[in-house]
Amino acid sequence: MPSFISGPIKITHVSGDGTVNFGDVLQIAPKSTAKAHTGSGGSNNGDFMQTNTFISFTNTGDPDVSDSNNAANN
Repeated sequence: MPSFISGPIKITHVSGDGTVNFGDVLQIAPKSTAKAHTGSGGSNNGDFMQTNTFISFTNTGDPDVSDSNNAANN
């Protein structure tokens, strides 16, 4: 089914393996994955952001072997 976009669209940045799609699609699979450890409010994006963080702890323990296996998608 074709897409109908009735409002403004704001795309500020698409990098590397990013995907922007408007319209029909059967399947979108990631070509790369990444893992980041950020504190409270560390990766917020948007216009007019305000965060109030008094205490922040980031748990970086990761006991599993693989998180996002996408070897078959490349």
